[in-house]
Amino acid sequence: MAEPERTERRLRPAPLLFEPSEAATDPEHFFDLESVEDPRELLARATELTLAFRAAQERAVEFQALAAAQLADPRRFDRLSPALIAEQAEWTEDYARKMIEFGESLRRDAGPEA
Repeated sequence: MAEPERTERRLRPAPLLFEPSEAATDPEHFFDLESVEDPRELLARATELTLAFRAAQERAVEFQALAAAQLADPRRFDRLSPALIAEQAEWTEDYARKMIEFGESLRRDAGPEA
């Protein structure tokens, strides 16, 4: 996996509505897209979901990186090694090091409150 990059332009995710539990158990059901008959509307709604999930994934990666940097912080008495962070997150140790570096850069960019 490539090293994560922080994008300056943030995508505004579409609001995701939670599906009823009975719909979530149906493997063919996905945000009611299967009921859309107009291909233009289907394309628009599917694109909206794609952008929302992509933005959510990017944001989640940033939070992973911040957490990894905090866990590896040498000022913590209970800090974790990159190997332990990798094991916990199911990453390779090399990727954990990159995520720690990415998280440190996010903390520096955020300023003293981070």
